[in-house]
Amino acid sequence: MNLHFHHDFRDTPGTTLLVPVLQDKATGAAIGIDPIAHHCNLTTATIVQRFGANVHEVFPLAAGENMVILVGLGANPDFATTLKAFASLVVKHEKWLGDTPAVSWLHAAAPTDLVLHTEAAVNGLCQGSYQVGIHKTSANPAKSTFSSLTFYLPDTHTAAAQKAANQGWHIAQAQLRIMGLVDAPANFKKPQRIAEYAVEAGKQYGFRTEIWDKARLHAEGMHALLAVNQGSVDPAVFIIMEYKGKPSANGLPKIGLVGKGVTFDTGGLSIKPSANMHYMKSDMGGAAAVLGTMEAAARLQLPVHLVGVIPATDNVVDALSVQPSDVISSYSGKSIEIIDTDAEGRLVLADGLSYIIRQHQPDVVIDLATLTGATVRTFGYTAAALFSNDDQLAHHLTLAGQKSGERLWRLPLWDDYADDMKSDVADIKNFSGKPVAGAISAAKFLEFFTDEHPSWAHLDIAGVAFGDTPYAKGKTATGYGVRLLVEFMQTLCE
Repeated sequence: MNLHFHHDFRDTPGTTLLVPVLQDKATGAAIGIDPIAHHCNLTTATIVQRFGANVHEVFPLAAGENMVILVGLGANPDFATTLKAFASLVVKHEKWLGDTPAVSWLHAAAPTDLVLHTEAAVNGLCQGSYQVGIHKTSANPAKSTFSSLTFYLPDTHTAAAQKAANQGWHIAQAQLRIMGLVDAPANFKKPQRIAEYAVEAGKQYGFRTEIWDKARLHAEGMHALLAVNQGSVDPAVFIIMEYKGKPSANGLPKIGLVGKGVTFDTGGLSIKPSANMHYMKSDMGGAAAVLGTMEAAARLQLPVHLVGVIPATDNVVDALSVQPSDVISSYSGKSIEIIDTDAEGRLVLADGLSYIIRQHQPDVVIDLATLTGATVRTFGYTAAALFSNDDQLAHHLTLAGQKSGERLWRLPLWDDYADDMKSDVADIKNFSGKPVAGAISAAKFLEFFTDEHPSWAHLDIAGVAFGDTPYAKGKTATGYGVRLLVEFMQTLCE
């Protein structure tokens, strides 16, 4: 898609003009729309009577032979609001937009951070083209992407807006790819397919990949990952990715990412109820976030040294499956008592954390996982749970979440919760057995395998990686984590 920027409006025949409109909080009326009213030969009062600029509200108008669409942003839009408004517009009204739409910040009052909202608009317009039903046999053509997108905005913002729009486009492309991966049926994304995806992305976008097969996992002592995999006909893999950008004035920070790559989770012998089990194809949302972040960092040529690892397997029911009461080893050498085989994600993450800390010594370690239902019960589908032993890291991740629209809320890692994970027969057990503090006790388990690394964060993204979206009737992938981590890394570099 070609991006164009102009500070003076050019009424191009055949172009649909999109005008984001703010709402007056006190009156609930659209504000600052005198220029668009004049452009459409209408009075401002005529538009205000029919259009309130509510979030996701759209209002089509005619301007000669061209179409103008007012896009409501509400009274106080943030990045996520603008993104969702433009994504929803594409999903619901794609035929209105044509092949070469334009967005004008000149025809109505603009948000304070116009550059940030330009990035959000590009990201949303790209995400709106996401197609879920790729396996349907009916003749339902996929949504098309635009050949070009034009922005009209003040000249003082042009350079910054160009950079932001380019970033929004690159991040959206990475998100669309991992959304397709998360939504893929389990039989279309065996662990080996995830490995192939990583290798292909590395070749295309410029980062190194290494894949450990089952024999290598045995040789290296990835015992926790292998335990989860032992009932499966599809062998586990361990994916290692590394990207090195050009050093900035502040050096090249080294960041380690670990993503839970459980391609389907039945719960193992501690089997899940059948209701909604089909959604467990999304249990590799953490792995997807790591894959997408690696791709986005390489696309944007961020000045970071980024290492990402993904322990990938399914968790299925078989006579050979790991069973409750088993004691297994791990890459760290520590023993684990299995209490619940449905607490498998933390097992594979334990090996991933131990490996990345011992073999790559990153300055910062962040793991991402669709780990606990407790997080969903706490935050619903609005925010992810953040755990960290580093206040500064937690602070910057939280700020990155607010700016990117992918929000986080910190929960404690107090030692009071460590007792819940003590085992009589092993170094630690994988489940507290209590119906309380499930997200926290899971985080305490992971902390046990960080070798007291001074700057570690665990993001439980169970409620936000997969949920209600405008792209389908059922729950689908959201692409959560990529924008958050890109924003965090850019802040770290600054």
